[in-house]
Amino acid sequence: MTTEDSLRSLSLDYLNLLINGQAFSDVTFSVEGRLVHAHRCILAARSLFFRKFFCGPDPQPGSDPLRMGPGGVGGGGGASSSSPRQQQQQQVIPVNSVGYEVFLLMLQFLYSGQVSIVPQKHEPRPNCGERACWHTHCTSAVDLALDTLAAARSFGVEQLALLTQKQLSSMVEKASIEDVMKVLIASRKQDMHQLWTTCSHLVAKSGLPPEVLAKHLPIEVVAKIEELRLKSTLARRSLMPPHHHHSHHHHHDMGGAAADLEDQKIRRMRRALDSSDVELVKLMVMGEGLNLDEALALHYAVENCSREVVKALLELGAADVNYPAGPAGKSPLHVAAEMVSPDMVAVLLDHHADPNVRTVDGITPLDVLRTLTSDFLFKGAVPGLTHIEPNKLRLCLELVQSAAMVISREEGNAGTPPSAAIYPPMNDQDHGGAAASIGAAGNLNLDSRMVYLNLGAQMGGGGKNMSGEEDSGGGGHRDQVCNCPYNFQ
Repeated sequence: MTTEDSLRSLSLDYLNLLINGQAFSDVTFSVEGRLVHAHRCILAARSLFFRKFFCGPDPQPGSDPLRMGPGGVGGGGGASSSSPRQQQQQQVIPVNSVGYEVFLLMLQFLYSGQVSIVPQKHEPRPNCGERACWHTHCTSAVDLALDTLAAARSFGVEQLALLTQKQLSSMVEKASIEDVMKVLIASRKQDMHQLWTTCSHLVAKSGLPPEVLAKHLPIEVVAKIEELRLKSTLARRSLMPPHHHHSHHHHHDMGGAAADLEDQKIRRMRRALDSSDVELVKLMVMGEGLNLDEALALHYAVENCSREVVKALLELGAADVNYPAGPAGKSPLHVAAEMVSPDMVAVLLDHHADPNVRTVDGITPLDVLRTLTSDFLFKGAVPGLTHIEPNKLRLCLELVQSAAMVISREEGNAGTPPSAAIYPPMNDQDHGGAAASIGAAGNLNLDSRMVYLNLGAQMGGGGKNMSGEEDSGGGGHRDQVCNCPYNFQ
């Protein structure tokens, strides 16, 4: 057994003492009404605070984060002539300064020397409304790390404080700007210079105007942020050659600096969309003049984010739903069609995406879906998609066809016979049910029609995937791997 294995085994043995609860415990804490059993010798060996608490002179009232008092569990709540040191040996010690989860995390670190401050992925958390969130940089994860940092400092567990600072430094790189500002304030309060430097530079680069920052930060912090911005501007100017010597180089560098600033905006916008922070994107549009179309915000969100994020972005009213991107001139609906994502197709059409919009080569979203359908039916495979669900492909095709028919009727072309759907019914019952009722469902909104069609497809018995296996038709648009000619990453 190596030294590393021995240390890992020792760490687990000590951690099992904490997990097993009352086994050999000689001290009990009450945190948020729940009992936590522990061992004085381990706590005293690992923490100067607990060493003084258990072995030193009696603490003064209000001088320690445990905040002991006569109201502890098992103490009876009555007056006692014994000292606080004697009381803590006789009753459960109430802990009022930290929450149960944070207290357990701190004890886990004291017992084992290691701890994960990130919440369990996918578990429901306060301040996190996103389903199936990994909690790597959401508001709930940041709040837990900040609470752990405060507890580590209060109880004098400096190694845990340093570990938490490192974790927060990683979190803020992808966190929302509101959470970055919270960490900035905490780092100032806790006197953690490295974390302060990281957060202050991120806030300075955000481009949020001082009047917006002043709503979240103390005025002296806003002044320091503005000072950082001024230094950054002066530093960039000092690197530029004199105008009277190399004017053409000067203009070139100015253009390069402007391009760098735009790239920074786009990266921050994408981080905001990745964390579902559409409010920050709105602030960037209003405060920094971010052009969502030129930044391809909608294309990026369709390809990488959830339906809710795309819907919120569309409702800002600052993005053209039919904006052509890249040399091919693809609209967001082209991207959604290539991904075979009914959710994205529906939300785009519901916000007036044009099903007849064409790329530079004259390709419409309907053409894309027809080509995918033809490839799937006659070749048994779709280039660029490692897995395809027939129900979703059919649903996308029906949605775009229906939208195109509605536009055709509105333009007075009702006499022109619409092109027939080339996707065959999955069975006779399905053909007479879901497919035949598209026209009857014409007055439904797109989201309702999508649900109606999906139910019809499921009643038809589901399709098969490319491997010939039964496919339930479930799963999100992230399950497909898109090999689009124009990459928005």
